[in-house]
Amino acid sequence: MSSGTFVDRIDPFAKRSLKKKSKKSQGSSRYRNSQDVELQQLPQLKADCSSLEQEELFIRKLRQCCVSFDFMDPVSDLKGKEIKRAALNDLSTYITHGRGVLTENVYPEIIRMISCNLFRTLPPSENPDFDPEEDDPTLEASWPHLQLVYEVFLRFLESQDFQATIGKRVIDQKFVLQLLELFDSEDPRERDFLKTVLHRIYGKFLGLRAFIRKQINNIFLRFIYETEHFNGVGELLEILGSIINGFALPLKAEHKQFLVKVLLPLHKVKCLSLYHAQLAYCIVQFLEKDASLTEPVVRGLLKFWPKTCSQKEVMFLGEIEEILDVIDPPQFVKIQEPLFRQIAKCVSSPHFQVAERALYLWNNEYAMSLIEENNAVIMPIMFPALYRISKEHWNQTIVALVYNVLKTFMEMNSKLFDELTASYKAERQKEKKRERDREELWKKLHDLEISRGGSGRSRQDSLNSTSTGSLQQSLNSSQHHNPLLHQQNNAGGPNPIQSSAISSSSPTNNSSIGGGISSGGATLANQQQGIAANSGAGVAISATK
Repeated sequence: MSSGTFVDRIDPFAKRSLKKKSKKSQGSSRYRNSQDVELQQLPQLKADCSSLEQEELFIRKLRQCCVSFDFMDPVSDLKGKEIKRAALNDLSTYITHGRGVLTENVYPEIIRMISCNLFRTLPPSENPDFDPEEDDPTLEASWPHLQLVYEVFLRFLESQDFQATIGKRVIDQKFVLQLLELFDSEDPRERDFLKTVLHRIYGKFLGLRAFIRKQINNIFLRFIYETEHFNGVGELLEILGSIINGFALPLKAEHKQFLVKVLLPLHKVKCLSLYHAQLAYCIVQFLEKDASLTEPVVRGLLKFWPKTCSQKEVMFLGEIEEILDVIDPPQFVKIQEPLFRQIAKCVSSPHFQVAERALYLWNNEYAMSLIEENNAVIMPIMFPALYRISKEHWNQTIVALVYNVLKTFMEMNSKLFDELTASYKAERQKEKKRERDREELWKKLHDLEISRGGSGRSRQDSLNSTSTGSLQQSLNSSQHHNPLLHQQNNAGGPNPIQSSAISSSSPTNNSSIGGGISSGGATLANQQQGIAANSGAGVAISATK
């Protein structure tokens, strides 16, 4: 390579960000026209003309709007796109202001036009690393027409001439399922229209209500336990918030089960921040309907309380405050101990936002009244954490907030506050004493190990020589009193006592040494009996040989 050639250096760590920047902000689920049809401009719909002629023109325009166009190419079929746009606007105005225009023959044509335009297979995300909190969503390129189709659909459902008895023939369970699938669209504008449309369908068709709730339930369960990805969770929760608000009392068992089995587990998903506001609203709606659900809800939140994600912890604390705003005093008594043990942990958090959000609970007047009524239970739980933080926390804002809380506790119950202060200081002294004792014990053990390491070998050598000398002395004495054994030893025969003494004197067998010492200190008579027995055994062996 010549010296004049320049090569661009690419940072491999920047490839991901470059890839994100190069992504298009628009996408389309339409890749080609539905059919090669050239649209013709039709006359405008007028309410003052013959109803039969208008119905025929109405149906012709609906069929004309079933044609789809490719919006990824901005210059293709411009005339056809404009004709369809004008026709959709005309349909919306005609349905809104006309009277008696929704005849029985029109219903299936409207639903067919809506189905042709709305129901399509959503493309996979163009960005596999898509982060809804940081990245811009991919917008639908064909939105100029889709928006008008949604407006026609809404005008149709909200029209005074709309009859649910006729509409239920064309808006069935299959239609609702296809509509729910569209909630996974990345375009927030489409999800917003879908939210309104589904809410209108839920209100108009009583027979579809249970089915809609069941399918939303299934979407949530699949989202929680399988995919952890669905773009329309927030919009579906917003619909559920208004549905829960309309539940009749007493609540059915299926509604309570939905709360415990579906809504509470939604708290453990990683992308909680995308829909937490709507989820918290649904939870509070349930508690306002039935106060007895407070205990299982709070315990469920404590079960799913985040351990490592500070952002989620702040959201959980905000939801706890919303629950405290509507909680009944008897229900508060049931959950105060586990709840404030968790709040004490949050106050002790080194993450200042978590600690700050937990301490802000003392700014809530209703929560303060509940705490004051139950200060004998809550103060002993909170005091150790608060007192320790006031001395140790790194953030001065947190320290100032803690001082305010301690001051509030002192004003609530000064006697208990003094007792807790004295008890805490005494406990701290005990802890310090235990720590000192532990350190001293380890120091003594260390010194003892050093002292034993130097004298251990000399003691071992002395012990071995003493035991060997005692055994040898016993052997000589035994030989003097037993001539037969002496004769055998002179002949070179094996001596079991000598073998035993040699093995006993080995430094690898301390227990044998002890045995040898005991044998050396035995009485002479016992030794002679043992030697005689061993000698007899030796003679017998020699005779056999």
